[in-house]
Amino acid sequence: MRVLGIETSCDETGIAIFDTEHGLLAHQLYSQVKLHADYGGVVPELASRDHVRKTLPLIQAALKQANLTADQIDGIAYTAGPGLVGALLVGACIGRSLALGWQVPAVAVHHMEGHLLAPMLEDKPPAFPFIALLVSGGHTQLVRVDGIGQYQLLGESVDDAAGEAFDKTAKLMGLDYPGGPRLAALAEQGRADCYKFPRPMTDRPGLDFSFSGLKTFAANTIAAADDDAQTRADIARAFQDAVVDTLVIKCRRALKETGLKRLVVAGGVSANKELRAQLHAFAEKIGGEVFFPRPEFCTDNGAMIAYAGAQRLAAGEQVDERVKTYPRWPLEQLKEPVSDCA
Repeated sequence: MRVLGIETSCDETGIAIFDTEHGLLAHQLYSQVKLHADYGGVVPELASRDHVRKTLPLIQAALKQANLTADQIDGIAYTAGPGLVGALLVGACIGRSLALGWQVPAVAVHHMEGHLLAPMLEDKPPAFPFIALLVSGGHTQLVRVDGIGQYQLLGESVDDAAGEAFDKTAKLMGLDYPGGPRLAALAEQGRADCYKFPRPMTDRPGLDFSFSGLKTFAANTIAAADDDAQTRADIARAFQDAVVDTLVIKCRRALKETGLKRLVVAGGVSANKELRAQLHAFAEKIGGEVFFPRPEFCTDNGAMIAYAGAQRLAAGEQVDERVKTYPRWPLEQLKEPVSDCA
């Protein structure tokens, strides 16, 4: 089965074609970073308009890359949520319309399920069950995964997610959009232990996260510090160390409480070099395994949507002709795909 995946949940237009027998056949991605840079963040209306301009040309490019024609596509998967409602509607309307025109089934994919399953696209995919740390945009979640659609939420952020904290702190430091990757790059020049930031909610039981207070701590530290390059790098290093340590502590706790030794880390923050290094070291120490998507599949992309959609379409799941999107869509509402859910 060849599935066309469409991702338009925020500020990246991602298109991909996944074959259940031969793997990923095509992958096209357009980032709107330059479009939103002047505003310091994503402008929803501009994002939606740009998806309108880019989605169909990228679909044509993906078909050409895979050396396929439209009549060789067996199904279409599109991101239905969570995300910006206008952006979601672009991908959903295009995906559903193409499915009707091409007379193939369509399936609505949960954006975070796409991230969660992104490591399945690698040469060495994780086996079920595992613990997933999802760190994408406004989400920081720990999930027990026993199979596709078998998700148990163990903990999540009660306020700012890790990615939001990175971006907001970067903005406080005067770094350009997108701030998170720029702050991480600056942190590489910082010296360890020049500043000591708190590790929020690690001194109490549970697997929830909170990064809002850490952002406020960073703001106060920035306001009181000298405004020179090395000091800024030291603050960035201290902030990143605090976020990474917090994520590692909670992952360690989740694995211990569940007795599992496989960890999947996905979403934009999973590309962070320090987070990867610490989790690899921890997994090796306990005789466990940690899995990450390749860097281009950490951020939003069509490949993860095509893969997740292919699994559900292969099980017989599909949507009717109505176009529905879900700006808020809890992951735990998803069900295991079964053949009678069409």
